[in-house]
Amino acid sequence: MNPPSSDHLWPQIVWLFVLAVPIACMAWTVTHEEVFREPREYCRRCSESCQTLAARKFFYLFTCEYCFSHYITALFLFITRYRLLLDDWRGYLISFFATVFVANMYMSLYSRLRVDIRSEKAAADLKEAVKKAKEHGDGTGDGVEAIAGKSA
Repeated sequence: MNPPSSDHLWPQIVWLFVLAVPIACMAWTVTHEEVFREPREYCRRCSESCQTLAARKFFYLFTCEYCFSHYITALFLFITRYRLLLDDWRGYLISFFATVFVANMYMSLYSRLRVDIRSEKAAADLKEAVKKAKEHGDGTGDGVEAIAGKSA
């Protein structure tokens, strides 16, 4: 399947939002997830200690999801030949920045979702700890305040 031409706006928009999903997924995974922790830490150290500016910037791009998403987008645009609005080089330029923008929106939403899930889990863990403290406490409630004070 080939990307849609500039005559077909809605398929181009669908391509934009769909193409941004694997770009966001790859950028997030490399820059945040545990599976790439060791290479990311190596890149972080190199980005801080390399002698040349070019080397520091090269290693930094593997630690920043925004920076890395530009390179992943360029790769995907090369592979898919996706253009937005125009069928020449300007379409590539527009699609490049639009796809980076949408991919970074997806990563921001995912990050916010993770924060919400983490805070809900912490609140549930606190409620469970308070409940256990009440069940096993001496009835004075001192354990409850101690647990609530630690997590607050």
